[in-house]
Amino acid sequence: MDAVVCALELLGMFVSIVAWLCSLSTTIMTQWLTLSTDLLPTESFDLGLWETCVVQDLGGMECRPYDSLLGLPPDIKLARILMCSALVVGILGLLLPIPGLHLVNSCKGPEGRRAKRVMKMLGGFFCLAAGVLGLVPVSYMAHLTVLRFFDESVPDVVPRWEFGDALFCGWAAGFLHLVAGVLLVSSCLCSLEERHPPARQRQEVRTLEHSPRKRSEYV
Repeated sequence: MDAVVCALELLGMFVSIVAWLCSLSTTIMTQWLTLSTDLLPTESFDLGLWETCVVQDLGGMECRPYDSLLGLPPDIKLARILMCSALVVGILGLLLPIPGLHLVNSCKGPEGRRAKRVMKMLGGFFCLAAGVLGLVPVSYMAHLTVLRFFDESVPDVVPRWEFGDALFCGWAAGFLHLVAGVLLVSSCLCSLEERHPPARQRQEVRTLEHSPRKRSEYV
């Protein structure tokens, strides 16, 4: 059982690290939405959370940050807040379980094992929360993009924004955060079953212990 718990812990920590790096990349990337027109086939436009960029086919790129925080669209503001919150919660979900790992020799004794289990459980919950916080802005931006793309009131000649690479990276980050949280919580549940075996198993052990005594009494 210890080997299973250690495997779940290490796998959960590895997935959590990858998920946090993907969330960081999603927040920094400028390719949340992309736009290209037939009038300028050699240029495309990228929209990010912090700046907009003009990309040329020859390899040049020119980026410009947003002029005013108050003048940002509501969806960009919401995505900024939620992605930054996901990064903070994700780093907590990454750091909290470290003292609770089986490979870390600390907090010995019954109370120490309980404290390690609680820290690991909190880390799992933080990973789950980070996954939700990361999936909401990405999915919301994708939803708005689909609505605007198929808006019948807009003429067909008007260029439309499309999905950028950051959206797919954000979906991957949110999914990996959820997987990491499930792995960490599962390792806590496995260690609980190890410390407290089922009642039927305890009853069988007691029966085996008392059976030789009864036989000796009959002899």
